[in-house]
Amino acid sequence: MMSAKIPSSPAPISTAASSLRDEASPEVDNKGWRSIWTVYAEAATLRMLLLGFSAGLPLLLVFGTLSFWLREAGIDRTTIGYLSWVGLAYAFKWVWAPLVDRLPIPLLTRWLGRRRSWLLLSQLTIICALLGLALTDPRVALTPVVWCALAVAFGSATQDIALDAYRIESADTQRQAALAAAYQTGYRIAMIWAGAGALWIAARAEVAGMVGYQQGAWQTAYFAMAVSMLLGVATVLLSPEPAARVFQPSRNAAEWLKSALVEPFADFLRRYGKHAALILALIAIYRISDVVMGIMANPFYVDMGYTKDEVAAVTKIYGVIMTLVGAFVGGALAMRFGVMKVLMLGAVLSAGSNLLFAWLGTRGHDVNALIFVISADNLSSGIASAAFIAYLSSLTNVNYSATQYALFSSMMLLLPKFLAGYSGKYVDTFGYSQFFTATAVLGLPVLVLVWFASRMKTPVAQ
Repeated sequence: MMSAKIPSSPAPISTAASSLRDEASPEVDNKGWRSIWTVYAEAATLRMLLLGFSAGLPLLLVFGTLSFWLREAGIDRTTIGYLSWVGLAYAFKWVWAPLVDRLPIPLLTRWLGRRRSWLLLSQLTIICALLGLALTDPRVALTPVVWCALAVAFGSATQDIALDAYRIESADTQRQAALAAAYQTGYRIAMIWAGAGALWIAARAEVAGMVGYQQGAWQTAYFAMAVSMLLGVATVLLSPEPAARVFQPSRNAAEWLKSALVEPFADFLRRYGKHAALILALIAIYRISDVVMGIMANPFYVDMGYTKDEVAAVTKIYGVIMTLVGAFVGGALAMRFGVMKVLMLGAVLSAGSNLLFAWLGTRGHDVNALIFVISADNLSSGIASAAFIAYLSSLTNVNYSATQYALFSSMMLLLPKFLAGYSGKYVDTFGYSQFFTATAVLGLPVLVLVWFASRMKTPVAQ
């Protein structure tokens, strides 16, 4: 029998399902642009900037940077594509999200609180797994690489669950777009470090005069990335825990499972009814163009002859800066004009920018063309991401914020990550140009779903 101390259904407090409207809210309309931008200087927003760094660091280390490493080590594109399936851990995080939402961690939860204890545990998992990756050599055996990458992805996905809930519970609905933009900023800064930083460290750690692949250089880079996660650990230890909600104790295991596993999903279906399928379909494919294309981006750069320093400078530093610009612009536009309009804009730009990569493939080793394409693509991605995070946040009930947001963000990745696993095979068969064009076409159904969702009447919080 499960202990009666395990929290179950929430006490009858206000059901805070965030209301979303296509038009900007009156509160935002009555503010000038200066007042809107000051939200970025608030304490909660600045904390989200630092926690976003912790969330963004692991991602490239098991996707983009890892694929560059593997391609340089001589691993074929088809295998690299299949290895991207470790990212399905992000797509299935809803399975253990109820545990993160409700289950206390012995000692840690009493010390740090529910959200911060799970954040710290997940960060320590990531650090250990990154150290494991640093000690592997893909030329000798890929199995240890896969297991360590899975551990990083699992720890990162768990951190995302707790962090999304922490963000949603840290501010009111009006500030969610700003928090999303700050989160994206920290996230993208971390991606600069995990992308450009890792490549820069690997390049500087190479032994001068030694030609070809050097395992020691990548080992140094991944050790540095593991140490960098300590910033996230420090932020968690110094951040306040969101106001705790009172939960009624469960009488038995069945009651706890119903509250933790069933009720979060039932709540969503009750609130959105016949529109739930439309919302879930939109979530499932909104980022499909970007995710499917992204797996082959780094192998594409390697095959086009771009050096580590060129890729680091253009795609990992300049490109991320452009994404940050897009995220801030997207967050501000969403607060001013409403999320759905910006969601449509992001969908159009994200699909269209993939066609530029098809054009880039015809240019050979052209750094100026690379800069142009990265500018357009990353600006589009930032706008789309800020609007989409705000949209997902608006769908949640704060009583089940971790579980519901995990469900939404998992669905966002499930189909795209599955298809992305075949991206290397597709490129080997048809070439990069047809691949990038096909990923742009994948984005067309998104436009239709956003249009229908924008005409849907969203239930107001009770």
